[in-house]
Amino acid sequence: MNRNFLILFAILLINLRSASVTAQHGDQQHYYWPEDTLVLKKLAWWQDLKFGLLMHWGPYSQWGVVESWSICPEDEDWCTRRGPYSKNYYDYVQAYENLGKTFNPVKFNPQKWAEAAAAAGMKYMVFTTKHHDGFSMFDTKLTDYRITGPDCPFAADPRSNVTLEIFNAFREKGMGIGAYFSKPDWHCDDYWDPYFPPVDRNPNYSLKRYPEKWQRYKDFTYGQIRELLTDYGSVDILWLDGGWVQKCADTVLPGWRRQVNQDIDMPAMAAMARSLQPGILVVDRAVEGPDQNYLTPEQRLPEKPLAFPWETCMTMANSWSYVPGDHYKSVTDLVHLLCKIVSRGGNFLLNVGPGPDGEWAPEAYQRLEGIGAWMKVNSEAIYGSQPIAPYEENGFVYTQTSDACYAIYLNKEANPVPAELMVTLPAGFSSKPELLGFKTTVKSSRKKGDDHTYIYVSPEMKKKMAASPAWVFKFEKRGN
Repeated sequence: MNRNFLILFAILLINLRSASVTAQHGDQQHYYWPEDTLVLKKLAWWQDLKFGLLMHWGPYSQWGVVESWSICPEDEDWCTRRGPYSKNYYDYVQAYENLGKTFNPVKFNPQKWAEAAAAAGMKYMVFTTKHHDGFSMFDTKLTDYRITGPDCPFAADPRSNVTLEIFNAFREKGMGIGAYFSKPDWHCDDYWDPYFPPVDRNPNYSLKRYPEKWQRYKDFTYGQIRELLTDYGSVDILWLDGGWVQKCADTVLPGWRRQVNQDIDMPAMAAMARSLQPGILVVDRAVEGPDQNYLTPEQRLPEKPLAFPWETCMTMANSWSYVPGDHYKSVTDLVHLLCKIVSRGGNFLLNVGPGPDGEWAPEAYQRLEGIGAWMKVNSEAIYGSQPIAPYEENGFVYTQTSDACYAIYLNKEANPVPAELMVTLPAGFSSKPELLGFKTTVKSSRKKGDDHTYIYVSPEMKKKMAASPAWVFKFEKRGN
Protein backbone atom coordinates (compact mmCIF):
# COMPACT_ATOMS: atom_id res chain seq x y z
CA MET A 1 0.00 0.00 0.00
CA ASN A 2 1.29 3.50 -0.81
CA ARG A 3 3.19 4.97 2.17
CA ASN A 4 1.70 8.45 1.70
CA PHE A 5 -1.78 6.94 1.71
CA LEU A 6 -1.05 5.19 5.00
CA ILE A 7 0.12 8.44 6.54
CA LEU A 8 -2.98 10.31 5.33
CA PHE A 9 -5.22 7.50 6.59
CA ALA A 10 -3.58 7.61 10.03
CA ILE A 11 -4.03 11.39 10.21
CA LEU A 12 -7.71 11.01 9.26
CA LEU A 13 -8.25 8.47 12.06
CA ILE A 14 -6.61 10.78 14.59
CA ASN A 15 -8.74 13.70 13.41
CA LEU A 16 -11.96 11.70 13.55
CA ARG A 17 -11.14 10.49 17.06
CA SER A 18 -10.38 14.05 18.15
CA ALA A 19 -13.64 15.30 16.63
CA SER A 20 -15.54 12.56 18.42
CA VAL A 21 -13.98 13.34 21.80
CA THR A 22 -14.56 17.07 21.32
CA ALA A 23 -18.24 16.47 20.50
CA GLN A 24 -18.82 14.19 23.46
CA HIS A 25 -20.02 15.53 26.77
CA GLY A 26 -18.23 12.95 28.81
CA ASP A 27 -20.09 9.70 29.26
CA GLN A 28 -18.20 7.79 26.55
CA GLN A 29 -14.72 8.77 27.70
CA HIS A 30 -12.37 6.75 29.85
CA TYR A 31 -12.66 7.67 33.53
CA TYR A 32 -9.64 8.06 35.78
CA TRP A 33 -10.40 7.44 39.45
CA PRO A 34 -8.78 10.01 41.78
CA GLU A 35 -5.96 8.87 44.05
CA ASP A 36 -6.24 11.73 46.57
CA THR A 37 -8.19 10.37 49.57
CA LEU A 38 -9.76 13.78 50.27
CA VAL A 39 -11.00 13.97 46.68
CA LEU A 40 -12.43 10.44 46.91
CA LYS A 41 -14.23 11.38 50.13
CA LYS A 42 -15.65 14.54 48.53
CA LEU A 43 -16.66 12.56 45.45
CA ALA A 44 -18.61 10.03 47.54
CA TRP A 45 -20.32 12.92 49.38
CA TRP A 46 -21.23 14.57 46.08
CA GLN A 47 -22.62 11.34 44.58
CA ASP A 48 -25.11 11.07 47.46
CA LEU A 49 -26.50 14.59 46.87
CA LYS A 50 -28.18 13.63 43.54
CA PHE A 51 -29.88 16.94 42.75
CA GLY A 52 -28.31 20.34 42.11
CA LEU A 53 -28.88 23.78 40.58
CA LEU A 54 -26.88 25.37 37.76
CA MET A 55 -27.27 29.06 36.87
CA HIS A 56 -26.10 30.81 33.68
CA TRP A 57 -26.26 34.56 34.23
CA GLY A 58 -24.58 37.64 32.82
CA PRO A 59 -25.21 40.93 30.97
CA TYR A 60 -26.37 38.93 27.92
CA SER A 61 -29.65 38.33 29.79
CA GLN A 62 -30.62 41.90 28.81
CA TRP A 63 -30.88 40.84 25.17
CA GLY A 64 -32.35 37.44 25.94
CA VAL A 65 -29.71 35.79 23.75
CA VAL A 66 -27.55 32.72 24.14
CA GLU A 67 -24.69 33.20 26.59
CA SER A 68 -21.43 34.23 24.86
CA TRP A 69 -21.79 32.19 21.68
CA SER A 70 -23.27 34.93 19.48
CA ILE A 71 -19.88 36.71 19.48
CA CYS A 72 -18.11 33.57 18.27
CA PRO A 73 -17.47 33.83 14.49
CA GLU A 74 -18.38 30.24 13.68
CA ASP A 75 -21.12 29.14 11.29
CA GLU A 76 -23.05 27.17 13.89
CA ASP A 77 -26.72 27.40 14.85
CA TRP A 78 -25.86 28.33 18.44
CA CYS A 79 -23.69 31.25 17.23
CA THR A 80 -26.54 32.98 15.38
CA ARG A 81 -26.70 36.75 15.92
CA ARG A 82 -30.02 38.56 16.16
CA GLY A 83 -31.14 42.14 16.67
CA PRO A 84 -30.25 45.57 15.28
CA TYR A 85 -26.46 44.94 15.25
CA SER A 86 -26.55 41.46 13.77
CA LYS A 87 -25.61 42.35 10.16
CA ASN A 88 -22.11 43.51 11.05
CA TYR A 89 -19.98 41.29 13.28
CA TYR A 90 -17.79 44.06 14.70
CA ASP A 91 -20.75 46.34 15.48
CA TYR A 92 -22.43 43.40 17.19
CA VAL A 93 -19.43 42.54 19.35
CA GLN A 94 -18.99 46.17 20.40
CA ALA A 95 -22.65 46.43 21.39
CA TYR A 96 -22.49 43.07 23.18
CA GLU A 97 -19.44 44.09 25.19
CA ASN A 98 -21.17 47.34 26.17
CA LEU A 99 -23.99 45.39 27.84
CA GLY A 100 -22.03 45.49 31.08
CA LYS A 101 -22.53 49.27 31.12
CA THR A 102 -26.31 48.85 31.45
CA PHE A 103 -26.43 45.70 33.59
CA ASN A 104 -28.28 46.62 36.78
CA PRO A 105 -30.11 43.61 38.33
CA VAL A 106 -31.72 45.53 41.18
CA LYS A 107 -34.10 42.64 42.07
CA PHE A 108 -31.17 40.33 42.80
CA ASN A 109 -32.11 38.25 45.87
CA PRO A 110 -29.96 35.13 46.24
CA GLN A 111 -31.65 34.19 49.51
CA LYS A 112 -34.91 33.77 47.59
CA TRP A 113 -33.17 31.53 45.06
CA ALA A 114 -31.52 29.46 47.78
CA GLU A 115 -34.82 28.98 49.61
CA ALA A 116 -36.57 27.83 46.43
CA ALA A 117 -33.74 25.45 45.53
CA ALA A 118 -33.53 23.98 49.03
CA ALA A 119 -37.33 23.53 49.18
CA ALA A 120 -37.13 21.63 45.87
CA GLY A 121 -34.66 19.20 47.43
CA MET A 122 -31.54 20.49 45.71
CA LYS A 123 -28.36 19.82 47.68
CA TYR A 124 -25.69 21.73 45.73
CA MET A 125 -25.34 24.56 43.24
CA VAL A 126 -22.96 25.63 40.45
CA PHE A 127 -22.84 29.30 39.41
CA THR A 128 -21.26 30.80 36.27
CA THR A 129 -18.58 33.05 37.72
CA LYS A 130 -17.35 33.67 34.16
CA HIS A 131 -18.55 32.41 30.78
CA HIS A 132 -16.65 32.41 27.48
CA ASP A 133 -17.40 36.09 26.82
CA GLY A 134 -15.06 36.94 29.71
CA PHE A 135 -17.45 39.07 31.79
CA SER A 136 -16.60 38.26 35.41
CA MET A 137 -19.55 37.93 37.76
CA PHE A 138 -17.23 38.35 40.75
CA ASP A 139 -14.94 41.05 42.13
CA THR A 140 -11.79 40.08 40.26
CA LYS A 141 -8.83 42.43 40.54
CA LEU A 142 -7.39 41.28 37.20
CA THR A 143 -9.81 42.97 34.76
CA ASP A 144 -12.31 45.85 34.74
CA TYR A 145 -14.68 43.75 32.61
CA ARG A 146 -16.65 42.66 35.65
CA ILE A 147 -19.90 43.26 37.48
CA THR A 148 -18.05 45.31 40.11
CA GLY A 149 -16.18 47.27 37.43
CA PRO A 150 -16.26 51.08 37.09
CA ASP A 151 -18.57 50.98 34.04
CA CYS A 152 -21.24 48.67 35.51
CA PRO A 153 -24.12 50.50 37.24
CA PHE A 154 -24.67 47.61 39.64
CA ALA A 155 -21.15 48.15 41.04
CA ALA A 156 -22.59 50.79 43.39
CA ASP A 157 -24.93 48.23 44.96
CA PRO A 158 -23.64 46.67 48.21
CA ARG A 159 -24.57 43.25 46.74
CA SER A 160 -22.55 43.81 43.57
CA ASN A 161 -20.15 40.92 44.18
CA VAL A 162 -22.92 38.55 43.19
CA THR A 163 -20.79 35.40 43.30
CA LEU A 164 -19.96 36.01 46.96
CA GLU A 165 -23.60 36.81 47.76
CA ILE A 166 -24.82 33.67 45.97
CA PHE A 167 -22.23 31.37 47.54
CA ASN A 168 -23.05 32.69 51.02
CA ALA A 169 -26.82 32.40 50.54
CA PHE A 170 -26.64 28.79 49.34
CA ARG A 171 -24.00 27.83 51.89
CA GLU A 172 -26.34 29.06 54.65
CA LYS A 173 -28.86 26.48 53.39
CA GLY A 174 -26.27 23.73 53.85
CA MET A 175 -25.77 23.29 50.12
CA GLY A 176 -22.56 22.36 48.32
CA ILE A 177 -20.90 25.17 46.36
CA GLY A 178 -19.64 24.94 42.79
CA ALA A 179 -17.85 27.59 40.74
CA TYR A 180 -18.37 27.37 36.97
CA PHE A 181 -15.38 28.98 35.24
CA SER A 182 -14.66 29.22 31.52
CA LYS A 183 -11.11 28.34 30.49
CA PRO A 184 -11.41 30.38 27.25
CA ASP A 185 -11.93 34.14 27.65
CA TRP A 186 -12.85 35.90 24.41
CA HIS A 187 -12.52 39.35 25.95
CA CYS A 188 -8.95 38.89 27.10
CA ASP A 189 -6.35 40.35 24.73
CA ASP A 190 -4.10 37.37 25.37
CA TYR A 191 -6.76 34.97 24.08
CA TRP A 192 -8.30 36.98 21.24
CA ASP A 193 -5.58 39.49 20.34
CA PRO A 194 -7.29 42.70 19.09
CA TYR A 195 -4.63 42.99 16.36
CA PHE A 196 -5.99 39.89 14.60
CA PRO A 197 -9.61 39.11 13.68
CA PRO A 198 -11.02 36.05 15.48
CA VAL A 199 -11.82 33.14 13.17
CA ASP A 200 -13.36 30.64 15.59
CA ARG A 201 -13.52 29.78 19.30
CA ASN A 202 -9.74 29.31 19.57
CA PRO A 203 -6.99 31.90 20.07
CA ASN A 204 -6.57 34.05 16.96
CA TYR A 205 -2.78 34.01 17.02
CA SER A 206 -0.07 31.35 16.83
CA LEU A 207 0.75 30.09 20.30
CA LYS A 208 4.05 28.76 18.96
CA ARG A 209 5.02 32.16 17.56
CA TYR A 210 3.85 34.13 20.61
CA PRO A 211 4.48 31.83 23.61
CA GLU A 212 4.85 34.80 25.96
CA LYS A 213 1.29 35.87 25.14
CA TRP A 214 -0.07 32.42 25.98
CA GLN A 215 1.94 32.41 29.23
CA ARG A 216 0.31 35.71 30.19
CA TYR A 217 -3.08 34.16 29.49
CA LYS A 218 -2.26 31.16 31.69
CA ASP A 219 -1.15 33.50 34.49
CA PHE A 220 -4.38 35.50 34.15
CA THR A 221 -6.52 32.33 34.27
CA TYR A 222 -4.68 30.92 37.27
CA GLY A 223 -4.96 34.30 38.99
CA GLN A 224 -8.74 34.45 38.62
CA ILE A 225 -9.19 30.89 39.85
CA ARG A 226 -6.90 31.68 42.79
CA GLU A 227 -9.17 34.62 43.66
CA LEU A 228 -12.30 32.45 43.56
CA LEU A 229 -10.75 29.79 45.78
CA THR A 230 -9.26 32.27 48.25
CA ASP A 231 -11.86 34.99 48.85
CA TYR A 232 -15.22 33.20 48.54
CA GLY A 233 -15.32 30.68 51.39
CA SER A 234 -15.44 26.92 51.07
CA VAL A 235 -15.88 25.75 47.46
CA ASP A 236 -16.62 22.09 46.74
CA ILE A 237 -16.49 22.00 42.92
CA LEU A 238 -14.38 23.79 40.32
CA TRP A 239 -16.52 23.24 37.20
CA LEU A 240 -14.36 24.14 34.19
CA ASP A 241 -15.99 24.65 30.80
CA GLY A 242 -14.47 25.13 27.34
CA GLY A 243 -13.01 21.70 26.74
CA TRP A 244 -11.21 22.82 23.57
CA VAL A 245 -8.66 24.51 25.86
CA GLN A 246 -6.52 21.43 26.36
CA LYS A 247 -3.21 19.83 25.52
CA CYS A 248 -3.56 18.26 22.08
CA ALA A 249 -2.14 18.17 18.57
CA ASP A 250 -2.65 21.14 16.26
CA THR A 251 -4.83 19.93 13.40
CA VAL A 252 -7.91 20.61 11.30
CA LEU A 253 -10.97 18.57 12.14
CA PRO A 254 -13.61 17.45 9.60
CA GLY A 255 -15.68 20.47 8.62
CA TRP A 256 -12.56 22.69 8.73
CA ARG A 257 -12.79 23.32 12.45
CA ARG A 258 -9.37 23.87 13.98
CA GLN A 259 -8.02 22.01 16.96
CA VAL A 260 -5.32 24.09 18.64
CA ASN A 261 -2.90 22.92 21.31
CA GLN A 262 -3.90 25.14 24.24
CA ASP A 263 -1.92 23.49 27.01
CA ILE A 264 -3.02 25.33 30.13
CA ASP A 265 -1.21 22.80 32.40
CA MET A 266 -4.25 21.30 34.09
CA PRO A 267 -2.21 19.23 36.59
CA ALA A 268 -0.67 22.43 37.93
CA MET A 269 -4.07 24.18 38.00
CA ALA A 270 -5.66 21.28 39.90
CA ALA A 271 -2.74 21.19 42.35
CA MET A 272 -3.09 24.93 42.96
CA ALA A 273 -6.84 24.54 43.51
CA ARG A 274 -6.31 21.78 46.08
CA SER A 275 -3.60 23.71 47.88
CA LEU A 276 -6.28 26.35 48.50
CA GLN A 277 -9.31 24.06 48.89
CA PRO A 278 -8.16 20.54 49.92
CA GLY A 279 -10.31 17.81 48.38
CA ILE A 280 -12.08 20.10 45.90
CA LEU A 281 -13.58 18.31 42.91
CA VAL A 282 -12.08 19.50 39.63
CA VAL A 283 -14.30 18.95 36.59
CA ASP A 284 -12.31 19.65 33.42
CA ARG A 285 -15.31 19.04 31.22
CA ALA A 286 -15.01 16.79 28.17
CA VAL A 287 -11.22 16.50 28.53
CA GLU A 288 -10.32 12.86 29.05
CA GLY A 289 -7.87 12.53 31.91
CA PRO A 290 -7.36 12.58 35.68
CA ASP A 291 -8.55 16.19 36.05
CA GLN A 292 -12.16 15.30 35.20
CA ASN A 293 -13.34 14.01 38.58
CA TYR A 294 -16.81 13.36 37.25
CA LEU A 295 -18.21 13.32 33.73
CA THR A 296 -20.97 15.61 32.49
CA PRO A 297 -23.30 14.48 29.67
CA GLU A 298 -25.14 17.60 28.54
CA GLN A 299 -28.87 17.90 27.79
CA ARG A 300 -29.35 14.12 27.69
CA LEU A 301 -29.51 10.90 29.69
CA PRO A 302 -27.09 8.03 29.16
CA GLU A 303 -28.93 4.97 27.91
CA LYS A 304 -27.76 2.76 30.79
CA PRO A 305 -26.09 2.98 34.21
CA LEU A 306 -22.47 4.12 34.09
CA ALA A 307 -19.64 2.67 36.16
CA PHE A 308 -18.18 6.03 37.20
CA PRO A 309 -19.38 9.31 38.75
CA TRP A 310 -21.42 11.44 36.37
CA GLU A 311 -23.91 14.28 36.21
CA THR A 312 -26.44 15.24 33.56
CA CYS A 313 -26.55 19.03 33.19
CA MET A 314 -29.79 20.14 31.58
CA THR A 315 -31.89 23.26 31.14
CA MET A 316 -35.22 23.70 32.88
CA ALA A 317 -36.35 25.74 29.87
CA ASN A 318 -35.02 25.53 26.31
CA SER A 319 -32.07 27.89 26.76
CA TRP A 320 -29.21 27.95 29.27
CA SER A 321 -29.55 31.70 29.65
CA TYR A 322 -32.64 33.85 30.16
CA VAL A 323 -34.97 34.16 27.17
CA PRO A 324 -38.31 35.98 27.59
CA GLY A 325 -41.26 33.63 27.15
CA ASP A 326 -39.06 30.52 27.07
CA HIS A 327 -40.78 27.11 27.24
CA TYR A 328 -40.26 25.31 30.57
CA LYS A 329 -40.36 21.56 31.09
CA SER A 330 -43.30 20.38 33.20
CA VAL A 331 -42.98 19.27 36.82
CA THR A 332 -43.83 15.72 35.73
CA ASP A 333 -41.10 15.70 33.08
CA LEU A 334 -38.54 17.08 35.53
CA VAL A 335 -39.39 14.53 38.23
CA HIS A 336 -39.17 11.74 35.65
CA LEU A 337 -35.77 13.01 34.54
CA LEU A 338 -34.54 13.08 38.13
CA CYS A 339 -35.75 9.52 38.77
CA LYS A 340 -34.27 8.16 35.54
CA ILE A 341 -30.91 9.85 36.09
CA VAL A 342 -30.64 8.63 39.68
CA SER A 343 -31.69 5.10 38.67
CA ARG A 344 -28.72 5.09 36.29
CA GLY A 345 -26.32 6.21 39.00
CA GLY A 346 -26.02 9.90 38.11
CA ASN A 347 -26.71 13.33 39.54
CA PHE A 348 -29.11 15.85 38.00
CA LEU A 349 -27.82 19.44 37.64
CA LEU A 350 -30.82 21.51 36.56
CA ASN A 351 -30.20 24.95 35.04
CA VAL A 352 -32.19 28.15 35.60
CA GLY A 353 -31.25 31.39 33.83
CA PRO A 354 -31.93 34.54 35.90
CA GLY A 355 -33.28 37.57 34.07
CA PRO A 356 -31.68 41.00 33.58
CA ASP A 357 -33.41 42.37 36.69
CA GLY A 358 -31.94 39.63 38.89
CA GLU A 359 -35.13 37.59 39.18
CA TRP A 360 -36.17 34.15 37.96
CA ALA A 361 -39.17 33.68 35.72
CA PRO A 362 -42.33 32.67 37.68
CA GLU A 363 -42.30 29.30 35.88
CA ALA A 364 -38.96 28.44 37.49
CA TYR A 365 -40.32 28.92 41.01
CA GLN A 366 -43.48 26.98 40.13
CA ARG A 367 -41.51 24.03 38.77
CA LEU A 368 -39.23 23.92 41.81
CA GLU A 369 -42.23 24.08 44.13
CA GLY A 370 -43.80 21.12 42.34
CA ILE A 371 -40.59 19.09 42.49
CA GLY A 372 -40.27 19.95 46.18
CA ALA A 373 -43.77 18.69 46.94
CA TRP A 374 -42.86 15.34 45.39
CA MET A 375 -39.47 15.19 47.12
CA LYS A 376 -40.96 15.81 50.56
CA VAL A 377 -42.74 12.47 50.24
CA ASN A 378 -40.32 10.44 48.15
CA SER A 379 -36.77 11.73 48.68
CA GLU A 380 -35.64 8.58 50.52
CA ALA A 381 -35.65 6.83 47.13
CA ILE A 382 -33.31 9.51 45.74
CA TYR A 383 -30.65 10.66 48.21
CA GLY A 384 -27.77 8.30 48.87
CA SER A 385 -29.25 5.68 46.55
CA GLN A 386 -27.61 3.31 44.07
CA PRO A 387 -28.83 1.74 40.82
CA ILE A 388 -30.19 -1.79 40.97
CA ALA A 389 -31.23 -4.18 38.19
CA PRO A 390 -33.43 -4.17 36.17
CA TYR A 391 -32.89 -0.35 36.35
CA GLU A 392 -35.84 0.48 34.07
CA GLU A 393 -38.66 -1.83 33.01
CA ASN A 394 -42.45 -1.80 32.49
CA GLY A 395 -42.82 1.87 33.42
CA PHE A 396 -40.67 1.56 36.56
CA VAL A 397 -37.17 2.73 37.40
CA TYR A 398 -35.35 1.24 40.37
CA THR A 399 -33.05 2.50 43.12
CA GLN A 400 -31.74 0.93 46.32
CA THR A 401 -30.36 2.00 49.68
CA SER A 402 -28.74 -0.09 52.40
CA ASP A 403 -32.10 -1.29 53.71
CA ALA A 404 -34.64 -1.04 50.87
CA CYS A 405 -35.35 -1.30 47.16
CA TYR A 406 -37.54 1.37 45.53
CA ALA A 407 -39.64 0.73 42.45
CA ILE A 408 -40.58 4.15 41.04
CA TYR A 409 -43.54 4.11 38.69
CA LEU A 410 -43.37 7.06 36.28
CA ASN A 411 -46.95 8.26 36.14
CA LYS A 412 -47.93 9.68 32.75
CA GLU A 413 -51.16 11.64 32.40
CA ALA A 414 -51.63 10.43 28.83
CA ASN A 415 -51.52 6.77 29.94
CA PRO A 416 -54.07 5.78 32.60
CA VAL A 417 -52.58 3.73 35.43
CA PRO A 418 -53.50 0.05 34.91
CA ALA A 419 -55.36 -1.92 37.56
CA GLU A 420 -52.27 -4.06 38.13
CA LEU A 421 -48.60 -3.10 38.13
CA MET A 422 -45.83 -5.65 37.58
CA VAL A 423 -42.60 -5.18 39.53
CA THR A 424 -39.39 -7.06 38.83
CA LEU A 425 -38.18 -7.36 42.40
CA PRO A 426 -34.52 -8.23 43.00
CA ALA A 427 -33.73 -11.09 45.37
CA GLY A 428 -33.43 -10.38 49.07
CA PHE A 429 -36.31 -7.95 49.44
CA SER A 430 -39.79 -8.42 50.91
CA SER A 431 -42.55 -8.72 48.32
CA LYS A 432 -44.89 -6.62 50.49
CA PRO A 433 -44.66 -3.01 49.27
CA GLU A 434 -45.28 0.29 50.96
CA LEU A 435 -46.43 3.17 48.76
CA LEU A 436 -44.76 6.32 50.05
CA GLY A 437 -47.34 8.98 50.89
CA PHE A 438 -50.17 6.43 51.03
CA LYS A 439 -51.07 5.17 54.51
CA THR A 440 -53.44 2.35 53.51
CA THR A 441 -52.01 -1.15 53.02
CA VAL A 442 -51.04 -1.93 49.43
CA LYS A 443 -52.21 -5.32 48.19
CA SER A 444 -49.70 -7.39 46.24
CA SER A 445 -49.28 -11.00 45.16
CA ARG A 446 -46.92 -13.47 43.49
CA LYS A 447 -48.17 -15.85 40.83
CA LYS A 448 -47.11 -19.47 40.61
CA GLY A 449 -44.14 -19.91 38.31
CA ASP A 450 -43.68 -16.13 38.01
CA ASP A 451 -40.89 -14.20 39.72
CA HIS A 452 -42.66 -10.86 39.42
CA THR A 453 -44.58 -9.06 42.16
CA TYR A 454 -48.02 -7.79 41.13
CA ILE A 455 -49.44 -4.70 42.83
CA TYR A 456 -53.18 -4.17 42.85
CA VAL A 457 -54.03 -0.50 42.17
CA SER A 458 -57.18 0.25 44.12
CA PRO A 459 -59.59 3.07 43.19
CA GLU A 460 -58.57 4.79 46.45
CA MET A 461 -54.91 4.62 45.44
CA LYS A 462 -55.65 5.97 41.97
CA LYS A 463 -57.63 8.87 43.36
CA LYS A 464 -55.04 9.87 45.95
CA MET A 465 -51.99 9.44 43.71
CA ALA A 466 -53.43 10.64 40.39
CA ALA A 467 -51.67 14.01 40.53
CA SER A 468 -48.28 12.59 41.60
CA PRO A 469 -45.63 12.57 38.85
CA ALA A 470 -44.27 9.26 40.14
CA TRP A 471 -45.32 6.61 42.66
CA VAL A 472 -42.61 5.13 44.85
CA PHE A 473 -43.10 1.57 46.14
CA LYS A 474 -40.70 0.63 48.92
CA PHE A 475 -39.64 -2.98 49.47
CA GLU A 476 -37.66 -3.51 52.65
CA LYS A 477 -34.65 -5.79 52.74
CA ARG A 478 -35.46 -9.17 54.26
CA GLY A 479 -34.45 -9.39 57.90
CA ASN A 480 -34.97 -5.68 58.63
